[in-house]
Amino acid sequence: MEAGFWVAVAVLPLAALLWWWNDYWYALPFLLRRRGKLPPGYMGLPFLGEMPAFLWYFKLLGRPDDFINAKRRKYGDGIGLYRTYLLGSPTIIACTPSAIKLVLQAQSSFEMGWNTVELVGTTSLVAVEGAAHTRVRGLVLRAVNQPDALRKITLMVQPRVTAALKSWSHRGRITVLKEAKKVTLASIGKYFASIETEHVLDTLDDLVKGIINGLKSYPINFPGTALHYALQCRRKAMAIFRQELEKRKQREASASVPKNDLLEALMQMKDEAGNRLSDNEVLDNIVTLIVAGFTSTSVAIMWALYYLAKYPDVLHKLREEHMLISKKNGDSVTYEDIASCKYTSKVVEEIIRMANVSTFVVRTATKDVEYKGYKIPKGWKVACWLRYLHTNPEYFEDPLCFNPDRWNEPAKPGSYLVFGGGARMCAGNMYARLQVSVLLHHLILGYRWKLVNPNVGMSYLPHPCPADEVEIDITQI
Repeated sequence: MEAGFWVAVAVLPLAALLWWWNDYWYALPFLLRRRGKLPPGYMGLPFLGEMPAFLWYFKLLGRPDDFINAKRRKYGDGIGLYRTYLLGSPTIIACTPSAIKLVLQAQSSFEMGWNTVELVGTTSLVAVEGAAHTRVRGLVLRAVNQPDALRKITLMVQPRVTAALKSWSHRGRITVLKEAKKVTLASIGKYFASIETEHVLDTLDDLVKGIINGLKSYPINFPGTALHYALQCRRKAMAIFRQELEKRKQREASASVPKNDLLEALMQMKDEAGNRLSDNEVLDNIVTLIVAGFTSTSVAIMWALYYLAKYPDVLHKLREEHMLISKKNGDSVTYEDIASCKYTSKVVEEIIRMANVSTFVVRTATKDVEYKGYKIPKGWKVACWLRYLHTNPEYFEDPLCFNPDRWNEPAKPGSYLVFGGGARMCAGNMYARLQVSVLLHHLILGYRWKLVNPNVGMSYLPHPCPADEVEIDITQI
């Protein structure tokens, strides 16, 4: 008995120290220096922080929203900020529209966080600041989001979409996410850099997946880690595009006919002062746009087939809308046709909202920032929890129900941020919407499909996905 007592006396303080280690190490010095009041929360165990709780809710229980809801119940949700420790960093979680707006729009106070800058490049539009960001973003947006660019994209993606759908129906049973990634990368490869060779596309497929896996990995770079592998993948991807860039410069010198793709557009574009992007700016932004467009578009396509199989009334309305286009144009569809499809637009927005590709986006505080009487410390990460917005009944009625008609009215301000917000909103957001819409046009008019596993469970990491990645049986009408 006496021995047990002294063991308890020795062990309990040590356990308490370990349990509150991160709070002692990060929060206590902040408070002692009287720099201000930290948001409520718990910062977890040494090194691990709250990753065990995060994985518990997201991976084991399959209830990702309970990670935030548990904090709301314990600490209240008045300010929309909680302190924690995730992926190797002291972190503030921002989860209300006003708190997230503060972080995403205050460029002078917050910069890109975690591994993003290393993996997309220091001169990409998601990394540069101030006037450089404005210049690069303006050039990139003209290349991917303006009507002329979207018209070209509409024409370019259709042959790949129609060929993919025919291939799917010939095989009869496919896994949608796997095939959606192929058709998405084929379209991106063609429009971005005129890459059509199958083995090069396969190589890029592996490299892009490696980069994406490193974006929210632990920020540890040594052999065997996800970040180390992701950086290797980035270097190899850059080498592929650099080789193509050098070929283009040689053709430009010989006055050869330019290629009608994004790489060419970025090479030729000039800002108001007549300056072109440097080679590194061109390459960094090509890689950035591929990484951004690859996952968001392919995941949205997967969820489109899933939800339309589950909601035949929505499919019927879509089919009626697109039959009017078919009667006018035959087998093809134009950008103007897509833009005129009001119900299709609502369906695509609802698919993207439900997909919740980015659970959160990360920034780093460049100085102490005050919000509602609390401080976000300089050097801490801020995780803007976008999923919380899109699944919150305060902002979307019955949020886990697929309902395109909710878009008869605009979303509440600040509650719909599927592509981020502020000046760093994803530059390829219209590209993703357009490719999904083009695929829907050809799919619903020419094919029927059904889910092989309609009651399959869900996984939530690295993004929400049915466990079978949407396996379907598909036939041509």
